[in-house]
Amino acid sequence: MEFAHDTQVLLAAAAALVNTRRAEPDPLDDVPGFAGWLAGQPYSGRRSGSDDERRAVRALRERLAGLWPAPDGDGPDRDGTVALVNTLLAETDARPHLARHDGWDWHLHVTPQDAPLADRMGAEIAMSVVDLVRGDDLSRLRRCAADDCDAVLVDLSRNRSKRFCDTGNCANRAHVAAYRARRATRTS
Repeated sequence: MEFAHDTQVLLAAAAALVNTRRAEPDPLDDVPGFAGWLAGQPYSGRRSGSDDERRAVRALRERLAGLWPAPDGDGPDRDGTVALVNTLLAETDARPHLARHDGWDWHLHVTPQDAPLADRMGAEIAMSVVDLVRGDDLSRLRRCAADDCDAVLVDLSRNRSKRFCDTGNCANRAHVAAYRARRATRTS
């Protein structure tokens, strides 16, 4: 299934938010770190940069982490994902509308630009997950395949082949280890 550009961007942003849980230092621990992290995120509209806004985004992060499988491999079922998505949409009073701004053509927004940042983030991410639910594609939300990494990722490849996160050079490390193992086998 091909996903709309805004859906792809928001699913990647959701993974980036959840992956801040494992960052050292956590960029959501203080207002300056939060401002730096937020500068690289795709969310439009009002940003206060306040401690309250940061705390609300941290709370959203914890809720969104439930969209991905746990490190032990158990993930939320489709019904559990739908419950979370519906709750986020109801709590944020989502009202879908088309918008065009900042060089983006028409795309979907679900809250006003002056809604609280965490509400906008939650509602927009929830709407992007709707596409995964409707296409029965929740398996695209997965954990990094590296043994020493528990980052989350969104596999938007056509053949559903993405196995490693983008946060820790995991794919390169795994490929180098496999290459070295093959060479060691050949020379023994």
